[in-house]
Amino acid sequence: MSTAVIESGSVAERERARTAHAPIPFRTVVGVELRKAFDTRSGFWLMVAIAAAGVLATGAVLAFASNSDLTYDSFAGAIGVPMTILLPVVAILSVTGEWSQRAGLTTFTLVPHRGRVIRAKLAVTVLIGVSSMALALAVGAVGNIVATGLKGIDTTWDLSFSSILYIVGADLIGMLVGFMLGVVTRNSAGAIVTYFSYWFVIPTLSMVLAANQSWFERAQPWVDFNFDQGRLYDGGFTGQDWAQLAVTGTFWLLLPLAFGLWRVMRAEVK
Repeated sequence: MSTAVIESGSVAERERARTAHAPIPFRTVVGVELRKAFDTRSGFWLMVAIAAAGVLATGAVLAFASNSDLTYDSFAGAIGVPMTILLPVVAILSVTGEWSQRAGLTTFTLVPHRGRVIRAKLAVTVLIGVSSMALALAVGAVGNIVATGLKGIDTTWDLSFSSILYIVGADLIGMLVGFMLGVVTRNSAGAIVTYFSYWFVIPTLSMVLAANQSWFERAQPWVDFNFDQGRLYDGGFTGQDWAQLAVTGTFWLLLPLAFGLWRVMRAEVK
């Protein structure tokens, strides 16, 4: 009996002495989430579509724009527009894939702390947004130089550094909107439909209402987040403009995001 007690005691000691493995480094989690954003068929073809749209837009500016319109702003905008519209879908798919493609069981088994995974997905969203805009600005600069050289006219650099910061900020907000919708819905189709409604349908309805109702025209900057986001592309924000963006952003972005994160942390993974 004493031998059994000794053996059970030694087993307990070995359990206590078992080495605790360090958690997976956050940079590794970010790297995995970055690969997952592009190594699926949907992610791959979405990036192909964005690249193709950028090439076509650049060619359209070169082919149809007048000499006075061959500016840095024109080329950077032509490349940036498809990125602005389509890149948030990448953010949506990076979040919803854990549920729509049933990858969550694997992901949350390897990284049990869901908060680390969600933070990694958010970091990837911001990284993709900044990198894509940097690429668009670089390609736009090359297109501007080549086009003006072919036409034999002076190269025009009409985007200031502050204007670039406004544009990048507006596009990052778009990426965060996609991330928020993915977190809230956890369904790829639902989040994508909601996003395109946010981008195309709601602004049209808001514009029509503002054109016909003076009270809404005055209230629009305080209630329409998409309207405030669009004004960022024009730059030159005043203190009141920033306050309006903060109010609408809190209501339409931060609060839904907080609610979605609360649900994600408690949702059952199947």
